Amino acid sequence: MRDNVIAAKTALRDLCDPTPLQRNVHLSAKFDADIYLKREDLSPVRSYKLRGAFNFMRKRMGGEGAEKLFVCASAGNHAQGFAFCCRHFGVNGVVFMPVTTPQQKIDKTRTFGEGFIRIELVGDIFDVCYGAARAFAADHDGILVPPFDDPDIIEGQATVASEIEEQWPEGEDPFDLIVMPVGGGGLAAGVTSYFADRLPDRAYLFTEPEGAPSLKRALTDGAVVTLDEVDNFVDGAAVARIGDANFEALKRFSADQVMAVPENALCVTMTEMLNVEGVVLEPAGALALTALSRMPAEEVRGRRIVVLVSGGNFDFDRLPDVKERAMRYLGVKKYLVLRLPQRPGALKDFLALLGPDDDIARFEYLKKSARNFGSILIGIETSRPENFGVLFENLARNGLKYQDITDNEVLANLII
Repeated sequence: MRDNVIAAKTALRDLCDPTPLQRNVHLSAKFDADIYLKREDLSPVRSYKLRGAFNFMRKRMGGEGAEKLFVCASAGNHAQGFAFCCRHFGVNGVVFMPVTTPQQKIDKTRTFGEGFIRIELVGDIFDVCYGAARAFAADHDGILVPPFDDPDIIEGQATVASEIEEQWPEGEDPFDLIVMPVGGGGLAAGVTSYFADRLPDRAYLFTEPEGAPSLKRALTDGAVVTLDEVDNFVDGAAVARIGDANFEALKRFSADQVMAVPENALCVTMTEMLNVEGVVLEPAGALALTALSRMPAEEVRGRRIVVLVSGGNFDFDRLPDVKERAMRYLGVKKYLVLRLPQRPGALKDFLALLGPDDDIARFEYLKKSARNFGSILIGIETSRPENFGVLFENLARNGLKYQDITDNEVLANLII
């Protein structure tokens, strides 16, 4: 495989330069380790997906392939890579994207493939969209460019590993851990296959969204499974079924090597990297980085770690939601339904119970629950999680009833 990957990497230079491998000073100091970031968010389409699409399509440019209609399905990043390649090769393509795809990714896909592609929005999740793309390609004698489950796609994604190998600082001890995100599994399959005779299996940590753990479930069950439900927040990795070819390459690993990362934890990483480093990450691009904060400190300290930053296609219209999720995850923002007496001065008495760092971010009168009491939805932000313990003690001491609905997803989605 190595020779084929190196050939793919050489061909890729006609399209773009290598993405940088950078030692991050902030993260290295934070975790007391040598943390290197492979910055796939700095590719021309701001994700690694360009690699697989290019490799797949370049192998089909000869003969009748150049006259065919190319088709793909994607939640965004593969679509952008596909569109970029359609324009590069001068071929026509049709892109199927879920209706839920962020507008920023739709617009960028259209820009990258301008004059050569058209976009069809189908279904709420990727797997429905992918089915529509397969049917369309079959009906129109088109060439389907799969997002992850294909040897040529895997080979293209493996060029990431080949670049890491040639970019690793000369004279430095080799890295001993590589952390990467998993959606359909093409990147993980490619990287692990490329390094198969150079790194032990224990040198890998895979990360998935908690709401779409397709690899972890497959490794646990010993076979590929289709998840009944997927959380689409991490749109670049929210896949209900890992690719068959990819699972074949990854099945030797333990389910314990797959970390399911809570969606709200990703938001903490996204806001930190934006505020501290000026790095824009999409949720899938924050998966591997977030794993560092969730690992035991002793498992990170002193190690040389490569983290694959897979993408930076973030729609800033989502930033308020990301900040909200981050604060809730850190425990510095909560939503309460408060039962307040309906008498003059009751609100003033409640406000007196707040601490000096507590701030009311939302206040909404819901309805009268009884003649003498009313229910109020209140959002409170504070500086430290422990401040809420003080507030709750004050509420109990003063006989005020409340319900904390912060982590109640059903109520939070309906009310908040």
